[in-house]
Amino acid sequence: MDLFSQSWTALLEAVAELSDADFARPSGCTGWLVRDLVCHLIIDAQDVLITLVTPVDVPPTRNAVTYWQVSDTPPTGDDPLDALIVRLASAYGDPRLLEFHLDDVGSAAGRAARLCDRTMHVSTRDQVLTADDYLTAYVLEWTLHHLDLIAHLPEAHRPPTEPLAHARTMLETIAGQPFPASWSDEDALLIGTGRRAPSETELSELGTLAAQLPLVLG
Repeated sequence: MDLFSQSWTALLEAVAELSDADFARPSGCTGWLVRDLVCHLIIDAQDVLITLVTPVDVPPTRNAVTYWQVSDTPPTGDDPLDALIVRLASAYGDPRLLEFHLDDVGSAAGRAARLCDRTMHVSTRDQVLTADDYLTAYVLEWTLHHLDLIAHLPEAHRPPTEPLAHARTMLETIAGQPFPASWSDEDALLIGTGRRAPSETELSELGTLAAQLPLVLG
């Protein structure tokens, strides 16, 4: 199974395992409950479907790494789009409707990814990428959001090993240098993107890389 499918399937399974009470717990995304994050995943799945069925006949302008735009300003949850997600999630009422919609649209997005021509060029966010680079970029997205989903659910299943390692490599490429080798992939991703503050020891281990963090991806 390719990394996109592996990471996406694991994320959908993690959502399917949530209890009703879990949807009301905080997520790892600032200002969002778990239900809000699940609603965001529905929008993401729709974006994947739309992008994969709108190929373009122009050269790529980005790849899986340069697809990501880096900011040094952590999200506050006050962005209008973030606030819209909260309202949309609330409108579902029953969290199982969120789960059903994600399973429906998400399964279709997964099938589209498996069936598409990975060499075709697609356009999104005023960028052009090969479908392969576009889907590879989403391995980082799915892995980070899997960590967000289970941030306050210690018994939940973690993201798969291979997507975690690949997401770490992508983040290190974006940063321009590696995280400490002693760190787990999960810690590298959480600290690197500002989802967890480093301890004093971890901060010293970062060296010059500390000045670049957090890497806020958008």
